Amino acid sequence: MQPLTEQDVRASFINCSKGEAKRLAVPRDLDERPWDDLDFLGWRDPGAPDRSYLVTERGGRLVGLSMRFQAAQRGFLHRSMCSLCLTTHPRGGVSLMTARKAGPAGREGNSVGAYMCTDLACSLYVRGKKAPEAGSRFEESLTVDEQIARTRSHLSAFLDKVSA
Repeated sequence: MQPLTEQDVRASFINCSKGEAKRLAVPRDLDERPWDDLDFLGWRDPGAPDRSYLVTERGGRLVGLSMRFQAAQRGFLHRSMCSLCLTTHPRGGVSLMTARKAGPAGREGNSVGAYMCTDLACSLYVRGKKAPEAGSRFEESLTVDEQIARTRSHLSAFLDKVSA
């Protein structure tokens, strides 16, 4: 991904109003992010415990999503898998992220969801730059590049659902 500015991030959102995008908490460390290793910029809102955001490049432009999440509350030994990167995490490491649909459908209250890594660090897990806390990545026959392509494909499918 190319490095982003706060202005880039705020202008990218497709499922919230310009006023909402103006008020949301953008990470202050944008210049320190490992942009070459990111397929998307994802972060949680420190002031709103149930809010998270995701910005990615798609079709030559930036697309941002405002999402709500609820951590999976399962048993102590139960693991959940991220639907984007297929990383497994113990309790709380995967959350159901719901995004209001873009356009009229979203204004009517329609939303879509996907189970994602709660910290939205999918890109780093796939590349082996970050290890899941007490979780794991399955040993796969796919190359890292193929796993990256699959993660991007899963993200694209989620974006299609939000945009539809």
